[in-house]
Amino acid sequence: VACSQEEKLWDAMKITAYVLGTGLLIFTALANSASWYAQDIWDILGHFCQTTWLQFYYKFEGDEWTIFLLGAALVPSLAFWCFNGILMVADVTGKPTFITRYRIQLGKNDPVDTKKLRQAIFVALCNQFFISLPMLVPMFHVMKWWGNTFSKELPTFHWFLVELSIFTLIEEILFYYTHRLVHLPLLYKHIHKKHHEWTAPIGVVSIYAHPVEHILSNTLPVMTGPMIMGSHIVSIAAWFSLALITTSISHCGYHLPFLPSPEFHDFHHLKFNQCYGVLGVLDYLHGTDTAFRQTKAFERHRVLLSLTPLSESIPEAPRRAE
Repeated sequence: VACSQEEKLWDAMKITAYVLGTGLLIFTALANSASWYAQDIWDILGHFCQTTWLQFYYKFEGDEWTIFLLGAALVPSLAFWCFNGILMVADVTGKPTFITRYRIQLGKNDPVDTKKLRQAIFVALCNQFFISLPMLVPMFHVMKWWGNTFSKELPTFHWFLVELSIFTLIEEILFYYTHRLVHLPLLYKHIHKKHHEWTAPIGVVSIYAHPVEHILSNTLPVMTGPMIMGSHIVSIAAWFSLALITTSISHCGYHLPFLPSPEFHDFHHLKFNQCYGVLGVLDYLHGTDTAFRQTKAFERHRVLLSLTPLSESIPEAPRRAE
């Protein structure tokens, strides 16, 4: 048994290293193989970003609170609602078919219940305005204490990749364990059950949750990394936007081409007691993905690199006649 646990731990460590290191390895490989003119383009892009940031900074006369609100609240919110606006059109109208043909749970939300959708939008907006926004106040003071958040010099792209890896690891740990916590019977009944009203989720449901859960599982895991690292506001804006779009993809109900697979978290909404994490590393280590690994959904849990829906290329096994 001990040997088996050691093997699982070692496998989990390898998966973690693979997930967190892939971005850096790819970047290093590209950098080493890039020609001289690619480096010139990179320098021009970096100069453009730096110049744009300084223009933005001076436009607001160094008003750090306004800059923080725009970067940590407005930009991520616009990313979230623009992305989910497209998904909601598909959910309600069934069009464009380019999106709806990639539905994971066939026959569900086809079309979505508009009454439930309005409720989900209302709760999501309340969580953003009355939970997430006030939480930015203490975060702002933490970032001020670090002293780097509003620097006139942007972080390098290399450093941002390092930060992104650390943010992702911290989010995985905090989200997994807080998510397991709210699945305890008492907390599930009074808190987490609200989120699981959607057994076939849609994008906006990613922040459809009880206020306590929104604090513990949705907001703190994402905010903690930048606070620990003392990150620049531009890095925070990019990370918050990426986190919101990624969780929207995980809940969207469509396995779209060239985007991260949502099969893992969609299966959690379907079965409730599997797939608690984001990356799946801690699920593998704790054995909370064993049932998932025996399903067709696990076979489909990969980036779709063609235009053929995985529900067609890897269909569910036909049910046996009773």
